[in-house]
Amino acid sequence: MAQLIDRALRKLREYRFLRGCSAVLSTPPARVREDGVVIFSMIGTKVLLPYLVAAKSFQAQLGRGRFAILDDGTLTAADKAVLAHHLGNPSITPIASVDTGPCPRGGTWERLLTILDLRKTDYVIQLDSDIVALGPVPEVAAAIDAGRSFTLRGEASASIVAVPAIAAWAANNRDPGRQHVQSAIEQAMDQIKIAGRPDLHYVRGCSGFTGFAPGGEGRALAEAFSREAERLLGPGYWAEWGSEQVTSNFIVANEPEARLLPYERYLNFWNDPVGSEAGLVHFIGTYRYHRGAYLAAARQAIAALR
Repeated sequence: MAQLIDRALRKLREYRFLRGCSAVLSTPPARVREDGVVIFSMIGTKVLLPYLVAAKSFQAQLGRGRFAILDDGTLTAADKAVLAHHLGNPSITPIASVDTGPCPRGGTWERLLTILDLRKTDYVIQLDSDIVALGPVPEVAAAIDAGRSFTLRGEASASIVAVPAIAAWAANNRDPGRQHVQSAIEQAMDQIKIAGRPDLHYVRGCSGFTGFAPGGEGRALAEAFSREAERLLGPGYWAEWGSEQVTSNFIVANEPEARLLPYERYLNFWNDPVGSEAGLVHFIGTYRYHRGAYLAAARQAIAALR
């Protein structure tokens, strides 16, 4: 009964949120720029409104970039017309057209691999649809100017470390029972072997908001890491949800002078109050509609866009 009540409450909060987000449709179109910055997202029809809040609020605060979208297969003609109007006719790639090669399909792997293709010529920023930008993002602008990749931290204490250190940490912090794929591969991280890369690193970041500097690693490192992870865990286990985030974390950690965004300004929402210093908040699924914080943030961002 308690679970039924929780599900009903979540549906009600989601409905109220989407109704509140509809005001984004009355905001002016984004001022897109052909400046070598691509703001990339994988979306579907269910997240059209929150995505518009995420995309328009972030691009307005950054003051740079054009949009590119990976269609999860559910965008309608009406959705695409809305996106064209609000986001300067962004390029839209159908997910079925993405070749994942030796990497898994699904679980946002198509998103990561498409980003790694796009970064050959552009600075590509992966932006989840459950993000809201509430203030200036100078650290992101600085990373772009310096040509360095960045990531949102998974937790405030996250840092870039050598793979043996993360394996030891994961082993000491494992949950009882069957491990989530992220925990499982982190525990085995010291067994990853990639030719020509003797000193490998890792960061417990969040792939929901990540920047990939132009001209860096393409697919090769992601594919090599995926092959090693599949060897260690098995193809079924490695294909589970979360493997793409691990790979994104691994790639960023092995970029030259990658930057970790300061957590007090770029954070995941864990049902704690959002401070006034927050510039960008990622409203992760677990607590997305708690406290009415997501709706309050979206309304603040929409008001700023007007």
